[in-house]
Amino acid sequence: MSSKKPGLFITVEGTEGVGKTSNMNFIRENLEARGIEVVCTREPGGTPLAEELRELLLAKREEKVDETAELLMMFAARSQHLQSLIIPSLMRGAWVLCDRFTDATYAYQGGGRGLSMQKIEQLESLVQGQLQPDATFVLDVDVELGLERASKRSEADRFESEKVEFFERVRACYLSRAEQDPKRFFVINAGQELAAVQQDIAQQLELLLP
Repeated sequence: MSSKKPGLFITVEGTEGVGKTSNMNFIRENLEARGIEVVCTREPGGTPLAEELRELLLAKREEKVDETAELLMMFAARSQHLQSLIIPSLMRGAWVLCDRFTDATYAYQGGGRGLSMQKIEQLESLVQGQLQPDATFVLDVDVELGLERASKRSEADRFESEKVEFFERVRACYLSRAEQDPKRFFVINAGQELAAVQQDIAQQLELLLP
């Protein structure tokens, strides 16, 4: 897949409890108010098959999930998602807004689990070719505050049940990736009041608009 496409691909990233859902809705409404067609989706998931893989990935189970198996399932879901939804939407000119993408794999499986970044890069190349998000919003918040917020939202899934140290590594990986590619990443302080968070997002969105 060539990186040349009519639509724009925006991803929203962050650890648990950073407010991705509220801010995804804000971005979608902001863009739609300007007459832009927005396709909202999520990872893992976004298509029927990818959603089934999501259920397998998030479910708590007695059997220890092999870390490489987890990584392969993430990319299997991503491949289906790209071919069935993301690429066709971009090619017809829609903007795709995705709750997590490959940066989450680097952060969670690479940073959190400690898997080889080279392995992730190989799978990224196989599944995505040259396709990358045009812009990535990293909603950043203190890990303990984020976990406290997430605990009030719903029962923890298999990932949310990890220890604080796991999420500290995830957060550090996100911030490191953002530092390495400041043109693509916008780091937003998600510890602020929601109105302030969304004001910061709106300012960055202006840079993406034609």
